[in-house]
Amino acid sequence: MSASWSSAPTAPGGSSWVPGSAAPMIEVAGASKWFGDVVAVSEVSFAVGPGVTALLGPNGAGKSTLLRMLCGLTAADQGTVRVLGADPRTDLAVRGRIGIVPQQEAVFEALDAYGFVRLAAVLNGVPDPDAAARGALGIVELDPDDPRRITAYSKGMRQRVKVAQALVNDPDVLVLDEPLTGLDPRQRGHMIELFARLGAEGRCVLVSSHVLDEVERFGSRVLVVAQGRLAATGDFHAIRDLMDDRPHKIRVRTDKPRELATVLVERVGVLGVTLEPPAPGRAGAVVVDTTDAPAFRRLVARAARHAGATLWEITPLDDDLESVFRYLVQP
Repeated sequence: MSASWSSAPTAPGGSSWVPGSAAPMIEVAGASKWFGDVVAVSEVSFAVGPGVTALLGPNGAGKSTLLRMLCGLTAADQGTVRVLGADPRTDLAVRGRIGIVPQQEAVFEALDAYGFVRLAAVLNGVPDPDAAARGALGIVELDPDDPRRITAYSKGMRQRVKVAQALVNDPDVLVLDEPLTGLDPRQRGHMIELFARLGAEGRCVLVSSHVLDEVERFGSRVLVVAQGRLAATGDFHAIRDLMDDRPHKIRVRTDKPRELATVLVERVGVLGVTLEPPAPGRAGAVVVDTTDAPAFRRLVARAARHAGATLWEITPLDDDLESVFRYLVQP
């Protein structure tokens, strides 16, 4: 299976991805969910195609509720949810094409890993559940002949069992709620590589996680949820560029930081400059706040020539995922 997908970012408050040549595999339109007086998800709209997309948000933002809606485990009180063109709440066929890794630890205590994953294969109508269970456990590097019950496994091993049962039916859509929790660094790397490979095959992989430096390894496509609402969606680098109310911070290392700062502060688009003292073995630096990062990158070389300064390094300080996430979810 192979497909392509292009996305257009939307700034905070935006609603959806713009599809390219591939049809979206998940479509949510105006979806809301409330529990009594508590609004868990409020008028969320987006579309996701093949590949890996990260779902981000602080605790209590509504991520798990949204994922449960996508899997058909709970109904939207308002709006529509479509997976592969169908309603996952009512269409059993489409639910069989979804793999789910829940955040919860609920497993059948009497079963070993092989029995648990094989049961998932049987419930999904997989033609050869024995072979499928062994294959899925092999993918997550677990021994199908291990006789121990799942309850004797470590947290990380139980997580890998949940991923195996999600893969056993060879799904087209994977919904993973905090799948990296409890894994050691090597297994985290293995899982990130696995998700990337599945996305490259043309599957839709939606991963919820709060570990931002790991999420960056998934890729740059994100859905950011805050207080039950969709804050932004798209490539997080492009989202950052759309934040006109957030000046870019850029560090410029140079042999003459004071002279360069004097020239830069007079340039259009530069809101302010801060001097950083030299660190051991490193040149001093100027940290610039600018409203137009591309224009600044063009003018900084001319400014350095004017100041008689040598440029050693130009580094953006706030276009990483952590900074974008912080800007989007803070009150």
